[in-house]
Amino acid sequence: MRIGYLINTYPRPSHSFIRREIKAVEARNLAIHRFAMRGNAADLSDPADLAEHGRTERVLEAGGRRLLAGLLARAGTTPGQFAAALTLARRRAAAGESSLARQIIYLAEGARIAARSKQLRLDHIHAHFGTNSTRVAAYSRLLGGPRFSFTVHGPEEFDNPQALDLGGKLALAEFCATVSSYGRSQMYRWAATADWDKVKVVHCGLDLDRWTDPTPLPDGPFHMVAVGRFAEQKGFGLLIRGFAQAWRSNPALRLSLVGDGELRPEIEALVAANGMAGAVRLLGWQDETGVRAAMNAAHALVTPSFAEGLPVVIMEAMACARPVIATYIAGIPELVRPGQEGWLIPAGDPDALARTMLEAAETGRDQLERMGASARTRVTARHDINASAARLAELFSRSTG
Repeated sequence: MRIGYLINTYPRPSHSFIRREIKAVEARNLAIHRFAMRGNAADLSDPADLAEHGRTERVLEAGGRRLLAGLLARAGTTPGQFAAALTLARRRAAAGESSLARQIIYLAEGARIAARSKQLRLDHIHAHFGTNSTRVAAYSRLLGGPRFSFTVHGPEEFDNPQALDLGGKLALAEFCATVSSYGRSQMYRWAATADWDKVKVVHCGLDLDRWTDPTPLPDGPFHMVAVGRFAEQKGFGLLIRGFAQAWRSNPALRLSLVGDGELRPEIEALVAANGMAGAVRLLGWQDETGVRAAMNAAHALVTPSFAEGLPVVIMEAMACARPVIATYIAGIPELVRPGQEGWLIPAGDPDALARTMLEAAETGRDQLERMGASARTRVTARHDINASAARLAELFSRSTG
């Protein structure tokens, strides 16, 4: 089989899980052609991401004239298909998914994907995220392109599912993969009951060959690490407030933040206002090696998110045999069990977060090690990228059979 992968902006530093998935699917003797609407090499530093950028075809680089000409060519050669796609574009614009002008752009991108799929002899398109990449895949199908499927991650898709037309996209697709049972339940909410069988749970996975021999817990004061984009949904502002409470009770506590984003000035200001410059380190974006080093230097991962799908960073920390402090939301409780792999707390509660940090710091080393061992066992059993790739390959085969 020859499969096209379609992502809006790819690669990105936060999308290493897609790169791992593609590599594992390729290892199962499937040929993969990477499509992205756009790329941004300036944001990339990881050599693996830079190499992936070189392997990716960026649709918008064809230029507006060529995209429009391709769409008009489709209108001339397959007028019935074009009329159906244009009718859907108008309906989705009227429903508020986007402006009609943007829907026309998606149509032109879909026409380009359909034409390139024919040239490349692709059997199937798989889109990541149920947003505009899946809309483009749907338009490609309506304009004569191959069958398609998509993976929904959350939380963005579930913030506005009716406008995004998740149910309508599923109706046109062969299947939808969700990364957790929680994600599957959200798709059930917006899909026609007749389409429920199309919704499949396919976990994001880790290349476990790269996560052998976890590093022992470090010596010294209790040290936590948080990894992610400094954005509202990740809860980093609340993390600093909760840590400040805990730190005032236990000044030996330490916290490292890996990531960056629009809230960095606010986070820096909170750290300074609480006099915690010696206790909190901002490490900026790190490649996979840097993230792993930060986890190995910590006793636990803390993930205070307000909205998530199922964070890959939790999987990585568990593969490092590190307990996890996380909020009780979305798919997280499917992986982290209270008292076994870590602690779960209500989202948006800085007092509970502070209490849990102090409790974790007072937990004996032997108990932390047992939690870490349980975490590693659980994640390796549930999130092996090779098992996920095998499941996807099976689904692709069914869709093209």
